[in-house]
Amino acid sequence: MTTTYSLSVPEVPTWVRGLIFDCDGTLVDTLPLHYIAWEETFAALGLVCPLEFLIQHNGKPTDQIVGLYNTKFGQNIDVEQFTADKERQTFLLLEQTQPLEPIAMLAREYQGRLPMAVVSGSNRPNVERALQAAGLRDLFPVVLTADDGFLPKPAPDLFLEAARRLAVEPSLCQVFEDADSGLEAARCAGMLATDVRPFGGGYQVSALIHPETS
Repeated sequence: MTTTYSLSVPEVPTWVRGLIFDCDGTLVDTLPLHYIAWEETFAALGLVCPLEFLIQHNGKPTDQIVGLYNTKFGQNIDVEQFTADKERQTFLLLEQTQPLEPIAMLAREYQGRLPMAVVSGSNRPNVERALQAAGLRDLFPVVLTADDGFLPKPAPDLFLEAARRLAVEPSLCQVFEDADSGLEAARCAGMLATDVRPFGGGYQVSALIHPETS
């Protein structure tokens, strides 16, 4: 059975004064690449990780997900070492990043019309590399990541800081997210939260299909 996703662009209400986008699975089609990195890093330890587990914790920092994996599956993985290995592998794969339409199209449409930011739970090198590879980096004067010292999603801190830097009231911001934790963070920040999964964002069946890596 094939699932068909809408090709329409999410609506931006006329009262919105600032747009904030998640990165992976929202602006850029990196989640299959991230899954490969997860799979290969677990495989190096002789372990597997169910895709459903990664979907459940999508949007959280890598080290948090590894800690949750240890708890759920009774493992004792070195969180710091695993995180470094996984992020190293991810960085190499991100040169293949493509924009994820139609959300990227919406961001291009609003460049120069509304101030825009990226708020990601990934580290800065990965976010910068993905946005550059997808040709989207120049759209965003503000990019916040897990390296910026704020509490991660679902805490609202990153989104509130993005609104501050954009000089827009949080209540006038619209957030585009593919993860439950990000949507919760946006709502907690008092922002309009838009789920991009009905538009083709987030983990899809394609995450199980490895793109060409040669």
